[in-house]
Amino acid sequence: MKILVSGASGLVGTAFVKAASNAGHVVTPLARKRVPGAILWDPAAGTIDAAALEGFDAVVHLAGESIAAARWTAAQKKIILDSRVQGTRLLASTLAQLQRPPSVMVSASAVGFYGDSGDRLLREDSPPGNDFLADVCVSWEQATEAASRAGIRIVHLRSGMVLAKEGGALAKMLFPFKMGAGGKIGSGNQYMSWIDLEDETGAILHCLSHDSIRGAVNSVGPAPVRNSEFTKTLGRVLSRPTVFPLPAPVARLVFGEMADGLLLSSQRAEPAKLASDGFNFRYRTLESSLRHVLGK
Repeated sequence: MKILVSGASGLVGTAFVKAASNAGHVVTPLARKRVPGAILWDPAAGTIDAAALEGFDAVVHLAGESIAAARWTAAQKKIILDSRVQGTRLLASTLAQLQRPPSVMVSASAVGFYGDSGDRLLREDSPPGNDFLADVCVSWEQATEAASRAGIRIVHLRSGMVLAKEGGALAKMLFPFKMGAGGKIGSGNQYMSWIDLEDETGAILHCLSHDSIRGAVNSVGPAPVRNSEFTKTLGRVLSRPTVFPLPAPVARLVFGEMADGLLLSSQRAEPAKLASDGFNFRYRTLESSLRHVLGK
């Protein structure tokens, strides 16, 4: 397949480009800066080289501002929302107008779609939450509408916490945990839906090649864990104690609204569509994934 990839320089994008290329696909980045072989676009300005998008078989859309890049001020929340909605709408509407559009578009989303859901098991047909991240995910997914109306098969990849040493949430945790200063966050009862980076890229490739998959897809491992279990498992893998909890009030003081949205929120998501479609997870337990990504 000829695959166009936005966000190709990010954590998941970099890994996906490598995995897709190794599988024999031809990958072209969609980038905001001049990169050899890339197609240029500027989501904020609403510009894109439409003619260069003709003839791709598939599009993987991963671009968007990091939700953990800075404290969630009103200005930062607008940047997070606009970077997803404006870019997705521009790309989807442009693809819809092509003479030779792609047959499928896998567009990133997140399990934040479901909001703080406690112990409830979340499948792809579960309703959205009502917090900031849920609102972002709803608008993000709706922004693909033009491409869907044009007959392009749309997959909304609702990813959990992607486990990788190179970046993402796990990379930020490693220093305090390695220093023996890690611990549970808040009560520790909140569920964390995670997925190994290798399985994340595998899930994208699976969605691209299986015409039966469309709409929302929970890209999460089959065994979500509570934060307390995540903490103990990471400590065990690193052979370090985990006796320094981060109380919820302190988390809110340090991180503001982000604490409730990212650290204290609970999503117990199940990869129902991937499982029913025969996707083979290489890392089915948290410990096996952590040992894989950390080389332990």
